[in-house]
Amino acid sequence: MNANHVGSLYPDSFGSFSIASTVNANLAATGNTVANLVATGTSYIIRRITVNNANATAATGNISILTSSDGNASNAIATATVLSNVSSNVTYQDLTLAAGTATTVYSAPALFVKVNTAVNATCDISVYGDIVNL
Repeated sequence: MNANHVGSLYPDSFGSFSIASTVNANLAATGNTVANLVATGTSYIIRRITVNNANATAATGNISILTSSDGNASNAIATATVLSNVSSNVTYQDLTLAAGTATTVYSAPALFVKVNTAVNATCDISVYGDIVNL
């Protein structure tokens, strides 16, 4: 591999890479695994989680992002956050990250969206950060 070209470098060579995402996550019912976010890499650091592209207002919806499908808040990467800024397909909101997220290298193969307060809307969810190991 010729490392002198950006095209030759892998995602673990850059910061703020898209680690996981889902399109049209349905927020219409409460639940622990409303959407799965399959992670890129075997270990990664999470820097930001963005919710956007809502098909209807999701402003009263409340979601969390977890490392397990059991709904246990102790596994939260993003704490329960009201999507007050997500009101259309041209608005977005970054979720509030859990305290331990700033110092943890994660290795979960998937992340799970938990809907705490349902709203009749779908949205896209993207997780950004640094890939430590592919």
